[in-house]
Parts: sequence; C-alpha cells; structure tokens
Amino acid sequence: MQDTREITLGDVTITRVEEMHGPIMPAGHFFPEMPEQAWQENRGWLVPDHLGADDSMVHAAMQTWVLRSGGRTILIDTGIGNDKTRPAVEAWNHLALDYLGNLARAGVRPEDVDLVINTHLHTDHIGWNTRLVDGAWVPTFPNATYLMPKADVEYWNPVNNPNIAGGVNENAFEDSITPVLAAGQVQQWEDNHTIDANLRLEAAPGHTPGAAVITLNSGSDRALFAGDILHTPLQIIHTDPSSCFDLDPAQSRATRLCLLGWAADNNALMLPAHFSGHTALEIENTGNGFAIKQWGPFSRY
Repeated sequence: MQDTREITLGDVTITRVEEMHGPIMPAGHFFPEMPEQAWQENRGWLVPDHLGADDSMVHAAMQTWVLRSGGRTILIDTGIGNDKTRPAVEAWNHLALDYLGNLARAGVRPEDVDLVINTHLHTDHIGWNTRLVDGAWVPTFPNATYLMPKADVEYWNPVNNPNIAGGVNENAFEDSITPVLAAGQVQQWEDNHTIDANLRLEAAPGHTPGAAVITLNSGSDRALFAGDILHTPLQIIHTDPSSCFDLDPAQSRATRLCLLGWAADNNALMLPAHFSGHTALEIENTGNGFAIKQWGPFSRY
C-alpha cells in the first residue's frame, strides 16, 4: 500500500509519495569503484531495502517529497512519468503508473501545486513535469512554477549536447522540459535560491552540472533533501565511490563529503531522492568518517 504518512519539522509538513521501487542495476555496474567486500560486509542491513536478497541488484525508489510550507504546496522531483519513450531503460519505457492517484491520496491535486522543484534534470526526476493529453505533452501542474537549475537546462538541451542521443536522458528534454518552458512556467536559478523562510536551494554539482539540494531550517529542526548526492546508504560509510551516473565523480565526491558533514553537524534529517524502504535517516560524524545514527520515520512497511 502507498505510504503517505506525514511528519512535521518546524513549520513544514513533509509527505512521501512513491512512484515505484525495486531493483535498478547490479551493484558493480552502478558503483564501479565500490569494493565488492563493502557490499558483502554490509549485506545484513542493506537487504532487502537497498540490495536484493538473492542477487547483487541495487534497489531504489522513485518518489516525490511533498512539502507544505509558507502556505504553498511544493513538490521535490517528479519521478519518471507515464507514456515516456525511454529506450535506454526498458523498465522506464512507456510506464502506466498511478502516481497521480498516489498524490491524490496524499491530498494533492495537480492544480493545487504551487511549486515544482527539479533537483536536477535527469529523466527520473522530471517525468511527471508533463503528461500526455490528446497526443501532446502538457504541464501536469498547471498553476505551478517549476524551479530548474540553469546549468542543467543548458547542459541537457540536445541543441547544446548531441551526446544525449542513446543515453538515459534521450527524449527527456523534449517531452518533460520543453513543454514547461513553452508554457512560461519555468524559473531558472543559479548558485543558490531562497524558496521561503524555511527552505533554500543550494548548488550541489557533480552528479550533473546543476544538481542541487534543499535545506530546511525551521525552528529547531533541520533537514536535507539530498537529491542524488548519494544513491545507496553504503555511500555514507564508504564516501569515496561515486555512481556511474555522476558526470564529474571527483566533484560529486567533494559535494557528498561537504553535505554529509552539514547533515551530521546540524543533526539534520537526511532525505535522499532514491532510498527505498526506510527512506530518511540521521547520520553522525565518527571522527574518521560517517555512520548511520538512526533511520527516520518514513517506510513502506
């Protein structure tokens, strides 16, 4: 059953809405620099949420964080989307999922959304930006402003980057970005961007040129919506290895270390984009690295 339990941090209510979850790709392919021994030594707690019980497949979730802050309804990332042609990833090709139904069960209709934040413009973070209506792609959230990092808008535009053909982002700009740009609903930002008194977008490059995170500071509560600075909780313990999707692994590693340090120092709840099962957690600085202090309140179970 879809989990839509809510928590409140300061003046912000947070709801998790899942699009899908399951195995993504073999661990050795996903994280080519991660030692096999690291997976084996931590298998006991990685299985079944983050690693397959009978294989080496990394498990992940596609999900949206719904925030209610300052009187507005805000979505962080919009998953893969339905009806999208994704030849590079068979499991994402021409989906027919009940994501909008899951949003509705969380009390959110498309017309209720005031702000959509795409932490970066990979295909699995922008899919529900649009939906197919009478053969045309139209913005799913007609009253929303879509916040997109300018660096990613420029990088993923096929006019600027012919290498997109054949990759995971093939067709994504045309069906999930261009229609929203044409509708005049996109606000591009650089460096950092204040959303409201509680929320702030911060540049977190490495995974993509414009990758970002959102920090929450409200009352005594802190949180980090961590986007794709990491894709498995094993990267909290072994911080050096980056995923195969990080365009600049060295920069991604530096960004990850900086933000893990911030989360530990501020006792912040960390909410990565793709953790499956228990999807939020707190971490601590051990003096020579980081460790998981406790898992947070969100779970499918």
